[in-house]
Amino acid sequence: MTLSFTLPQIQDNADGSWGPSTSTLPAQFKDIPYAPFSKSDKVTRIADWHDLPADATAGRQRQGQVRRQGREAYGAAEGTVFGFVHDEDEKSFSLVDSGARAGTRVKAPIRAGGRAIRGGALTRGTRGRGAGRGGFGGRGRGGARGGYGDWNKPQRTRDSSVTISPDWQVLEEVDFTRLAKLNLSVSEPEDLASYGTIQGYDRAFDRINTRNEKPLEILDRVRYNTSTSDDPVIAQLAEKKAARIFATDSILSVLMTAPRSVNSWDIIFERKGEDQLFLDKRESGPFDYITVNENSSDPPVDSDDQSNINSAGSLSLEATYINQNFSSQVIQASSKAVTPKANPFYSADVETEPLASTLYKYRKFDLSIDEEETFDLIVRTEADAYLGKKDTLITVKALNEFDPRAQGGSGKPLDWRKNLDTQKGAIVANEMKNNSAKLARWAVQSILVGAEYMKMGYITRANSKDAQRHTIVGVQSFKPNDFARQMNVSLTNGWGIVRTIADLLLKQPEGKYVLVKDPNAPQIKLYKVPDDAFDAGLEEETIGESQIDEE
Repeated sequence: MTLSFTLPQIQDNADGSWGPSTSTLPAQFKDIPYAPFSKSDKVTRIADWHDLPADATAGRQRQGQVRRQGREAYGAAEGTVFGFVHDEDEKSFSLVDSGARAGTRVKAPIRAGGRAIRGGALTRGTRGRGAGRGGFGGRGRGGARGGYGDWNKPQRTRDSSVTISPDWQVLEEVDFTRLAKLNLSVSEPEDLASYGTIQGYDRAFDRINTRNEKPLEILDRVRYNTSTSDDPVIAQLAEKKAARIFATDSILSVLMTAPRSVNSWDIIFERKGEDQLFLDKRESGPFDYITVNENSSDPPVDSDDQSNINSAGSLSLEATYINQNFSSQVIQASSKAVTPKANPFYSADVETEPLASTLYKYRKFDLSIDEEETFDLIVRTEADAYLGKKDTLITVKALNEFDPRAQGGSGKPLDWRKNLDTQKGAIVANEMKNNSAKLARWAVQSILVGAEYMKMGYITRANSKDAQRHTIVGVQSFKPNDFARQMNVSLTNGWGIVRTIADLLLKQPEGKYVLVKDPNAPQIKLYKVPDDAFDAGLEEETIGESQIDEE
């Protein structure tokens, strides 16, 4: 038997255009228009049951279902093979979001040009709206945002961390995609000076687990979060022209990890003299509070109801309170206190409570691109304790669980009390997803200070409906560089962002500028603002705080 193969007829288009020639096209395919599409087009339904024969749909029509006027497919006339009609409009579905902006704050007086933050118990109060909005960068009113099943829902509208005044001039808008492409390699820093008092870490906390819990204690310790321009040590270094740029680790870490941000934040830039730049924060701004589930697919929303302990503002205050108390509780009271130089922000005439264990290290980083250039940055970094030898510094942070059902993401909720010992990896991965921006900042801060380890506490509510009492259910140690690599945090990208923004600001004349993370878009905006843009708000807040203290 002989097998044969017959080559099919090939329709050659003599016109040279794409597709078969119209002269050889079968009659049933003539006059069909080209229907363009893109990957973003909605894939509707596979089969339209309304197009079944009349007898198949008679039952549904008898029940009062009336077929709606369908939408004509793009580029195709009704009745053609491309004229698929979808009679349901997905936009008719939405999820009502009754959340509104509100929040809570820590009551703490302003000392030595900065904020003296005490541990203590949670206190509530309504945040005011002045020149600077609440520091939580929280979610405002708007349509709901969801995960895979809510792809067609409108995005939630968030509020800016600071009120944009009409007289502010926009100088630059930079998308996160551009920031992610920046890179700069920086060598090891130079240690300039160390201040403050630091004590040893209590290793007994490493043995805490779900079967050996420990209550979180309320400790009254004074901890400062002074802005760059109010730092007396930085003022001396700036006077000696020791560097061109000055910042704190909390401000710098936000800028270095900016592409991970979802909530709005703002950094004040003071352009002084010929070539000096200061990175500052606003009092009670986003740098004074810790975010919760910022990167979650279903983040917390703000609420006018102050009794709502799971609103964005309440959770932010709770997380800040937990971190302050936990970092003080893990200090071994019998350990030797090391004080290289006295705390530059402490005044015995003002403060009566003991200081929290904190070491301030002033470090100089060289951001020069070539050997002929001098481009130094001085950063005030902070360490919380030492481990074993006094030169082994560590930072202490805390993750908090408020509701296992809300923190489980799209997967199965993992109750820390039940699963932390056996599924710690899954819990850490979930926290890295929901709190990517926060954890990246913590890793960068630990690297900037040169910490050997980062102690991470796992703290949950004693009762999910009580935000006042908490329990420590575990403590884990991470090496900051390994932790950063695990989260794909690039230090070279962070330094590239800092250098690019610094170059942009140093080209501007002397004055005040504000860099704002857009609340509803992955981009940052640089504004030129009046020199007294935030002075009135600071004066009012200082007066209000002093009146509270007198009472």
